Amino acid sequence: MRLDDYIEGLEPDESARRRQLAAEKSYAITEYLEDFQSRFEETVQGDSLYGATAPSIFVGRTNYPNVSTGLLSPVADGDPTDFVTDGQWYQQGLGVGDVVERRTGLLNSRRRANVNVEDVWDGFVGVQREVAIAGDPVDVEIGLDGTLDLDLDVGEGVATPTGPSASATSVDLTENPHVPRPVKKTLEDDDWQAQGAMTYLYRRGLDVYDINRVLSAGALGQGENRRLVPTRWSITAVDDTIGQYLRGQLRHAPSVDSVEVRMNEYMGNRFWVVLAPGQWEFELVEMKAPGSVWNPDPTGDIWMGSASEGYEGRTGYVDETAGAYYASRLGVLEHLADRGRQAKCLVLREVSDDYWAPVGVWQVRESVRNAFDGTPWHSVEEDAVDDSLAGEHGEAETFHGAVRTIAQRLPVSDERLRRKSDLVAGVQRSLGDF
Repeated sequence: MRLDDYIEGLEPDESARRRQLAAEKSYAITEYLEDFQSRFEETVQGDSLYGATAPSIFVGRTNYPNVSTGLLSPVADGDPTDFVTDGQWYQQGLGVGDVVERRTGLLNSRRRANVNVEDVWDGFVGVQREVAIAGDPVDVEIGLDGTLDLDLDVGEGVATPTGPSASATSVDLTENPHVPRPVKKTLEDDDWQAQGAMTYLYRRGLDVYDINRVLSAGALGQGENRRLVPTRWSITAVDDTIGQYLRGQLRHAPSVDSVEVRMNEYMGNRFWVVLAPGQWEFELVEMKAPGSVWNPDPTGDIWMGSASEGYEGRTGYVDETAGAYYASRLGVLEHLADRGRQAKCLVLREVSDDYWAPVGVWQVRESVRNAFDGTPWHSVEEDAVDDSLAGEHGEAETFHGAVRTIAQRLPVSDERLRRKSDLVAGVQRSLGDF
């Protein structure tokens, strides 16, 4: 389908696409926290918390290597796996407020621990590691000091929040966790480097969310190097490692035949993905509107950031776009690997002020994944989902022709975009430039 026809068919209903910030935000966070406190008081029996915990943990990064570690337990009725951050949240069409509600429904029972955990399988850290490597929710009994801290910390890149927390005095498993066989293999082989073990788990069908938990619990890598990995670091490490593996698989693959454009929209974030014939190159350009969560001044200018790589990849960490770079790159590489093709790729991310609270880079990853595999744009309202172009893409004669067409719908000028984007400006950069 021609690009102009494709884009015309993608235009969402404006009233459904754009919700007023006040109506969306209201005082929801405060209300959720008040509700959480009452449920917490009802659930705690004496100084103990009983019940199923979602197979999730949190590892902080402050004061590394002596960090805050925690078990994340839902304090509510229902399926505990609903509280685990993964691709199902996208498929369920959760909005920003829904994610905030689920995260404020998790109690982080925390203790401080040293990250060196090579042979630690007892006590609080041992139970935490058992929960992380389990394939299903695990029943636990947690002793608490009774003091609830309602402060939230859900910074960008964090897939699982710290959320409301309480200090744990003890923790005991009340059942034997089921550990998937591939995880057992990587756990038992303490001569295996972490990168190889992550790739093995991915090839055995574990998604990056599962691998992230195992890595964060210090259950991958050579024995003497096994350490708890702060959640924020482990997310990027897994996205980067699996991305490098997939890029290696495509090194000698043929190129895509034509310029393809896909678009997706979710949680006030709009993504344009352009694939063009040629060897692998990748760039992410972000445009964050005034009043959005990472550009909070409503009277300011649109913030722009970018990062890119050539055929040989990168040698250094991306600072300006951080975890969003690795998450979006993974979504693109998974699609190309499925097709057995390589391409030059540009991802444009437009963040509106509807994105009023941080939810983590999982929404970047799933938005790009579903730009290829799901509906072209997605909204939590059922009547605002257009299924007519699912799996379709627009085509253009040239890469720059596609960009010019898309640029008409971007919130920045062509000149600003060219100044920020190497691919749009037509500048080739070598590995040594990074």
